[in-house]
Amino acid sequence: MTKLSVNINKIATLRNARGGNVPDLLKVATDIQKFGGQGITIHPRPDERHIRYQDARDLKSVVYTEFNIEGNPQHNFIDLVLECKPEQVTLVPDAIGAITSSAGWDTVKNQAYLTEMIQEFQRHGIRTSIFVDPIHEIIEGAKKTGTDRIELYTEAFAHQYSLGNERGIDPYVKAAILANELDLGINAGHDLSLDNIQFFKQNIPGLLEVSIGHALISESLYLGLENVVNMYLHKMK
Repeated sequence: MTKLSVNINKIATLRNARGGNVPDLLKVATDIQKFGGQGITIHPRPDERHIRYQDARDLKSVVYTEFNIEGNPQHNFIDLVLECKPEQVTLVPDAIGAITSSAGWDTVKNQAYLTEMIQEFQRHGIRTSIFVDPIHEIIEGAKKTGTDRIELYTEAFAHQYSLGNERGIDPYVKAAILANELDLGINAGHDLSLDNIQFFKQNIPGLLEVSIGHALISESLYLGLENVVNMYLHKMK
């Protein structure tokens, strides 16, 4: 069964909009795990507009499933990850000020840099994953960095699926087959939702984990957090 890691950035966004501690990020993380979620993902950005660096430190004592910290491996981020020692770090090439992630790594152009970063995290016992587009050369480049896993950037699939084009998954299937051949673990995330997650899961061989935040939290406003977490788990059986 593919694991569900819930990105709680949007909970932090709501909290920060009013100040104070409502909703309580730590309680939400605890509840998600109690409801069956198999991991908690956060993506702290330099401006701390949603997840704050202190949140990462506080969550370490609360997350008992799998803690996944995403971000661009700049100095403060590296220090934070090494301090918190999550089970997984996902390297994302987001620019400062970006609203959300918009592309995966060029693993050929950035191979030396990624290799250095990955070795540093692995030296401290942290599993590594890098955010990539489903492109043959990029997957091969990822293997050369020494990363443990890749995270497939799924926005293009989600967009095509919403238009009724199921063939939009084809590049992801090919990427997954290649990753399996190269002994790379496969994660996926970005714009996955209750509408498309089952189709994606059924077609991607060796899918280990999905990280879902915006859609899951938005769906929970209508259906309830416990219901939505379990709906995702059911669709990924």
